[in-house]
Amino acid sequence: MTNILVVYTSTLGNTHKMAEAVADGARSIAATSVILREATAATKEEVRACDALLLGTPVRHRSADARVKQFIENTIEVLWLTDELVGKVGGVFSVGGGYGNAGAGVEITQLGLLAAMAGAGMIIVPLPKTTPGAGVAGSHWGAHGRSGGPNMEPIGITAEMLQCAYHHGANVARVAVALQGKDLMARGNQAPSPELIALFSGTQTA
Repeated sequence: MTNILVVYTSTLGNTHKMAEAVADGARSIAATSVILREATAATKEEVRACDALLLGTPVRHRSADARVKQFIENTIEVLWLTDELVGKVGGVFSVGGGYGNAGAGVEITQLGLLAAMAGAGMIIVPLPKTTPGAGVAGSHWGAHGRSGGPNMEPIGITAEMLQCAYHHGANVARVAVALQGKDLMARGNQAPSPELIALFSGTQTA
């Protein structure tokens, strides 16, 4: 089985809907096992065990939600030190409203999530414009649900946006299935010291 982990946080429920659609898309690919986990509940063990990680967030002032940032700092950053994410597959999705009609900081937000994955050596799956639903929920980097109107009126996310999230989840899962068991990345760089790993993992005080 190929293990897919979907980690997200949600305040108004829209990102939760996107996360469920992403998870459903991943489950549509044969031989996958999918776990949907809120960011504050996701564990290092679950991330270690996954073959692909999909990370989703509401857009907060052109950045990720603090709970997702905490997951990145407490989990992805620690596993980056020990090279345990190298070669795993990664993808991102988001939801936001904001003022105006130009994306509300979605590109900056998604690139921030992808930067953490790239730094950890993950293989990133983008969102091609050929993806169903990408006309309303595509940002090149991942699925995005526009949940607010141009004057910040709450409108929620649409079925077409959820369709895009579904296919993004399926794309990531499809890549993970194809790459499972293949160690494609060169190895041999000097590992961080045990003291530094202990410091970042919280077993040593700064």
